[in-house]
Amino acid sequence: MSAQEQIGVKTQSVEKVTDRGGGNLKWRHFKGTILTILGWFSIVFGLSILVVLILDVISKATGIFTGGTNWLTWEFFNNFDSRFPTRAGAKAAIVGTLYTISLTILFAFPLGVAAAIYLEEYARDNWFSKLVEINISNLAAVPSIIYGLLGLQVFARWLFLGRSIITGALTLALLVVPIIIVASRESIRAVPLSLRQASYALGATRWQTVWHVVLPQSIGGILTGSILAVSRAIGETAPLITIGALTFVPFLPRSLFDVFTVLPIQIFNWTSRPNDDFRALAAAGILVLLTILLTINALAIYLRNRYQKRY
Repeated sequence: MSAQEQIGVKTQSVEKVTDRGGGNLKWRHFKGTILTILGWFSIVFGLSILVVLILDVISKATGIFTGGTNWLTWEFFNNFDSRFPTRAGAKAAIVGTLYTISLTILFAFPLGVAAAIYLEEYARDNWFSKLVEINISNLAAVPSIIYGLLGLQVFARWLFLGRSIITGALTLALLVVPIIIVASRESIRAVPLSLRQASYALGATRWQTVWHVVLPQSIGGILTGSILAVSRAIGETAPLITIGALTFVPFLPRSLFDVFTVLPIQIFNWTSRPNDDFRALAAAGILVLLTILLTINALAIYLRNRYQKRY
């Protein structure tokens, strides 16, 4: 075969490869377009279902779309629960929710962030640290009812705290601490090593570097993880029922050692009753619970944007 024929054969081979590559590229673009459409459809579909559910809850609670009874009145916020729906309110549940979530944040946030700082900045890379990391990752996926059983045995029985607010807060703190630790570790790990080295070069100690450099840079991710943790805790019912939180509380707690109820338990109690008016009361309680949740999230987002430092 002459040199020209060899060149012609190689040219044809290159053209075939180019055509094949072009076909693969077109196919990849087609698949990418299909996946993009499916992704957007999933987002729109999920958000549409969420909007429909929220509008249905608003309609049942306020009667704004159907002309029914508005249950979100002053009596709903100022009355205790009752056998009669027209007299029933969520005063004890709202106060109990605020107490419980406030104490949960107070217990869980410092403990979770401190554990994350220790594991990322101080702990040595040995078998004990790896064992702790594996256990923390596993605890983040444990069902909430297990934490309820743990809180019942440890806090209510061994520590003699009973069916109190502080028992519920400590149980929920155990539930969300692993989530805060995992999110905080990921945020701390994302801080560039060059910032730490620059701090050490200027003579700062390890703790000064952590406090003035690492934490300000990672506070956004830490607060984001804490928001997710609090969002889970505020809607939990199973662990609180396990430790003995009541469904009917006709008084406000006078101390952290009093019995209590929370909005999720109150909503569960109302939805289990056969009267449709109690279901409307449950819808009103859902709106109040969503308002509390969104308010806490908005406050956390404001603090994140306010105190986060960018380099």
